Amino acid sequence: MSAINRYSFIAAFEFTPFLPYNDALHCLAVGVSMLQELPALAFGELTDVVAFLMEIDKLKSIQRRTKVLGTQRQENTAEHSWHFAVAAMALAPYAGDKVDINRVTQMALVHDIVEIDAGDVLVYDLAGRHAVHDLEETAAVRLFGLLPEPQRQHFHQLWLEYEAGETADAQFALLLDRLMPVLMNLHNQGQSWVENGIRLEQVLTRNAFIGDVYPELWEHLKHHLNQAQQNGWLK
Repeated sequence: MSAINRYSFIAAFEFTPFLPYNDALHCLAVGVSMLQELPALAFGELTDVVAFLMEIDKLKSIQRRTKVLGTQRQENTAEHSWHFAVAAMALAPYAGDKVDINRVTQMALVHDIVEIDAGDVLVYDLAGRHAVHDLEETAAVRLFGLLPEPQRQHFHQLWLEYEAGETADAQFALLLDRLMPVLMNLHNQGQSWVENGIRLEQVLTRNAFIGDVYPELWEHLKHHLNQAQQNGWLK
């Protein structure tokens, strides 16, 4: 190992753990990625696109809190993004006329790419979410900046629209993004809720906007969430 690579590896472990929104597995992923820089290969006008595609492969190494159903393995962010995108397609008939489901699906696929640099933050960790905001914005500039135009602007604008949560597309996308972990927990004995000491009040408060977007769904969720508390899955 060269002196530079050895220093980069040590630096990743020395400084990353001080960030409250990263865990040890993310530190390891960062450290390894710094050691294994991909060679730049020429593909003509496609060179930058290929480089971007290889860079976002790192999303498969970002671990989330929720475990894959029926296993002891945590899902990674790439898997979550895929699940989110399929949910958008499957729930398209219920999205309403104002929602462009193709754009929602695109948001699903790009919304968490910034976690390559910023790591995953538990949705109920409000302090962590606040702390990571600037890092995510910087990550968006770096990662989407790997693409040529017009893809660079298209990807970045999709991400900004999702983050703002003001359009019908972004609101439906946010609903699905919040919905999937709740559904996973309801089918996994509250695994990540139990492991992180989550309270029913937190889940209801953080996801209450679902009632504005899809009231019928929210009524079903509230029923199941109350049952989850009775089961001991939520405090």
